[in-house]
Amino acid sequence: MSNSDRDGRMATDAPLSKEEVERLVEEYDPESNFRQLAGFAAIIVTLLGVMLSIFHLYTAGFGLLNEIAHRSVHLAFVLALIYLVFPEQRRMRPGREWTVSLCFVAFYLYLAYDLVRALAVREQAEGAWIFVLVIAFVSFLSLPFPFFSGGKGRISWRDWIMAAVSASVSLYFIVFFRDIFIDRVGAPIGRDYMMGVLAIIVVVEATRRTMGLSLPVIGVLCLLYGMLGPYLPGVLGHRGYSILRIINHIYIGTEGIYGIAVGVVATYVFHFVLFGVLMQLTGLGQLFMNMAAIVAGRFSGGAAKVSVVSSGLFGMISGSAIANTVTTGALTIPLMKKGGYSPRFAGAVEASASCGGQITPPIMGASAFVMAEMLGVPYSYLILIAIFPAIFHYFAMLLMVHLEAKRRGLAGMDPRYIPLFFEVMGRSWHLIIPLGVMVALLIMQYTPFLAAFWGIILTVVCGYLPLLLRPLGFRALDPASALTPRQLVQGFELGAKYALGIGAACACVGFILGIATLSGIGFKFSAAVLQIAGSLADLVLAVDFTGWIGRNGVTLFFALVFVAIACIIMGAGIPTTPTYIILASIAAPALHDLGVPLLVTHFFVFYYGVLADVTPPVALAAFAGAGIAGSEPMRTGTTAFRLSMGKALVPFMFVYAPSMLLVNFTWNEFALAMASGILSILCMSVAYIGYFRGEVSGWTKVALTIAGLLLVSNDLRAIAIGSAIAALALGGNWFLHRVPAAQPGED
Repeated sequence: MSNSDRDGRMATDAPLSKEEVERLVEEYDPESNFRQLAGFAAIIVTLLGVMLSIFHLYTAGFGLLNEIAHRSVHLAFVLALIYLVFPEQRRMRPGREWTVSLCFVAFYLYLAYDLVRALAVREQAEGAWIFVLVIAFVSFLSLPFPFFSGGKGRISWRDWIMAAVSASVSLYFIVFFRDIFIDRVGAPIGRDYMMGVLAIIVVVEATRRTMGLSLPVIGVLCLLYGMLGPYLPGVLGHRGYSILRIINHIYIGTEGIYGIAVGVVATYVFHFVLFGVLMQLTGLGQLFMNMAAIVAGRFSGGAAKVSVVSSGLFGMISGSAIANTVTTGALTIPLMKKGGYSPRFAGAVEASASCGGQITPPIMGASAFVMAEMLGVPYSYLILIAIFPAIFHYFAMLLMVHLEAKRRGLAGMDPRYIPLFFEVMGRSWHLIIPLGVMVALLIMQYTPFLAAFWGIILTVVCGYLPLLLRPLGFRALDPASALTPRQLVQGFELGAKYALGIGAACACVGFILGIATLSGIGFKFSAAVLQIAGSLADLVLAVDFTGWIGRNGVTLFFALVFVAIACIIMGAGIPTTPTYIILASIAAPALHDLGVPLLVTHFFVFYYGVLADVTPPVALAAFAGAGIAGSEPMRTGTTAFRLSMGKALVPFMFVYAPSMLLVNFTWNEFALAMASGILSILCMSVAYIGYFRGEVSGWTKVALTIAGLLLVSNDLRAIAIGSAIAALALGGNWFLHRVPAAQPGED
């Protein structure tokens, strides 16, 4: 692809307009593909979105409802809004789309048939024929008839009906709460099971609309796995569960749809999404861009370093790697191209750096909140232990863009694009107050939703400080940060919209978690991983003539590789949070069985889940970066994945040296891990970029790659060998180019 984008958007290297940024976000991020409504429909959607945001803001500050009620209200709004806000995704050929839709319809009708049959045995099938008609009607509505779709600018009659049905399956718990959970707890009636089938259908369809096919297909397969266990071969087989048992587990209670995943979104994630949206409206994102330019812009290849720093700062308040890529990349990618970087490298740098926002404290994306809930540890503790791994990621990114800049002889940014520190801070210092207060509250171990509550309140209040302080002589402050009532309504609506996709995904993940707890598939996966890893370890030991290699260490290494591959494969089609939840429940126990601390296993799968957005063939963040840069998407995705190798090495580092995560901490292990980690990243960066004071030969790249892998280990002999190889390779290349030719722009 040439420098002009396939749609003609990027014919020049000028920064993107606001409209172009919004169009790119909608194109590459299915969670942001909102309808552009007007009239009565727009008023209804705005009203529902604002009501949802106010509900969460109020409960964060003045107390949550009981567990079931809170999650039910949240999901009633979320599922209903999905059908009103999101148009249907149509990314398949019509014939394939019909085939997939008919398969889903067959599954829905099978659920209805199996349920009616089971209720008839219990003599609880009253109203069964009405239920079957409703299921058939809803199934019919899920088919991709063109006249069902309202498109981007209109809500169809079908979507109004689906929104009403979606709200009813959650409001059912609110209306009949006492009847279901107090008077006849543990004894569901036929009506409860029927509502459960409806809930499964609307969750699958909502997830399909917001996330695409991968996650709903996995959810449906898990439900079938729970029902068809006796007919499955080998290790996959289990006793099987009736439709009544599955619906009772998935729908009624807190083990499935209304489980921990939806609970975390309803109590933590939503508030931080809303906080991030409001902070962006006040101008904090631009402040981060300016600070990044001040810190990194003057150095060699400054535009790329600004991209890395600004993406890390912006990622702290943005929950989406794709939105991060487009928002910051709209400015940094054209600057990188003007500065001499290739379009492919520029798009890849922005995508890889933007994904780092999800691992950057203090706001690390939805997965970190889920992790805190699953592990039962304070969120403030996760913030603390995530600092050093995040530093390693950005160190690797900065090192690679620096080496690339030196290889190309690139200068720093034009001073015209670098603002002055005191001017920037004099204009925008008040925007940092809400973020600082929120971080302080988190460190003081206040609940995350209370910290977010005060962050949101202070965002609104501090936005008006320029107007309040102007009579006192503070005329430098930017009054544009004040949120007008119209902007506040817009922020509350957008906050609700940006939380819809993750809400649907977590509801669908409830299928997977529920069936996993019923069938014990996590233990089976762990046993299979340990068996295969042990067999490979035996093969390695059979050819080991040194006697240095221990079986446990080799088994752990292969188990880590298998779990990492599972994370990458799963993450290639599913967002980070569902990937983390699934693999933390199924894959992480395999590492824990090998003696890896539980917290470390969860961080391991979390970090590899983050690689999803830059993992080909579904590297959405990289594709968004390619759309801005005008480069070929798949090659950009491959480059972004290779640029993320620092993030890929870090999980192995803290598995072998848990002191990096302050687990079983010793100063000796921590110091050794930090030193060997820095040298490992240096070796891998030089091997990838192919430059260290001069061009690096192919054999030197191989030697440095081997050295980088050895340095990840916690074995002193491996570290010593890796260090020796690194010293010889790097020192030799330095000696060969000890009198480098003068290059333009060199510092």
